[in-house]
Amino acid sequence: MFPTRDRPLALTMGDPAGIGLDLALAVWAGRQVLQTPPFLLIGDPAALAGRARLLGLDITIRETDCNGVASAFQDALPILPLACAAPVKPGQPDSANAGAIIGAIETAVRLTLRGEACALVTNPIAKSVLYEAGFKFPGHTEFLADLGERATGEPLLPVMMLAGPKLKAVPVTIHIPLKDVPAQLTSDLIYRTCVITARDLKTRFGLAAPRIAIAGLNPHAGESGALGLEDDAIIRPVVERLAAEGLAITGPLPADTMFHDRARATYDVAICMYHDQALIPAKALGFDDSVNVTLGLPFIRTSPDHGTAFSLAGQGIARADSLLAALRLARELADNVSRGDD
Repeated sequence: MFPTRDRPLALTMGDPAGIGLDLALAVWAGRQVLQTPPFLLIGDPAALAGRARLLGLDITIRETDCNGVASAFQDALPILPLACAAPVKPGQPDSANAGAIIGAIETAVRLTLRGEACALVTNPIAKSVLYEAGFKFPGHTEFLADLGERATGEPLLPVMMLAGPKLKAVPVTIHIPLKDVPAQLTSDLIYRTCVITARDLKTRFGLAAPRIAIAGLNPHAGESGALGLEDDAIIRPVVERLAAEGLAITGPLPADTMFHDRARATYDVAICMYHDQALIPAKALGFDDSVNVTLGLPFIRTSPDHGTAFSLAGQGIARADSLLAALRLARELADNVSRGDD
């Protein structure tokens, strides 16, 4: 196995009809100025070449594997070929290509678990396109967790983090209706989410003693039961347990006072109770350069914090900031893990 610094990132093509190919081309074309970390794109070379022509980019594409990235990256965009079943048309997703989209994810996970790639970066997918082809997972994250469980034989709890330059935020519950959050929110789920977050902040982000702030569920964190009982009955016992175990943790805190500048200076990550409670401040504070990080997996995975943007595909106007940030963060996390293993 190569040392981490010599292993590339594995980058999936995402839905080829979306902006994933545009962004991969953009970050490679600007690699010297942007200092883009070396990556191996897993996807359809013909679709990539067609997109480059459409965008007016004179780019050399080289089919290779992880071993060839180091020597190829400065002169050619390295790609591990995986052909789509149907012609790729920007902005026109086709469920016939679901097999290639899924196959790119499976291949990237396999390369990362084998140690041939140092981390996984995923371009956006459109779940509705995959559902038409029989995809049975709620989304990317759950599929990655299933692949990790099959590889390790261990049950996994994937934890979603939005990591930006000003805020790291983790939602305990994710893609469920707001009305269902109180029933899904348990002390055990909050505890496990906090433990996984603290562990990965130590081992992957290099924080020796991470500080965690936990948001309350209700306005004013329940105001001693006047505005809801969940904060005292479900959340507070977890905070007390984790504090007794030695974790630097505070809460439950009123969410409306957690995200201003002075408050953010007191913690390293905010654990929030539901999707929008975490993602609204994260995106408000770093819309273009926040990164979706999945904690709790047996490999490092980052992703741009946006979707496929079919309406922008092939037009040369999609911003590559978030993909570049995802590549840089994946490289940083892999290097941190490598140093910790030394």
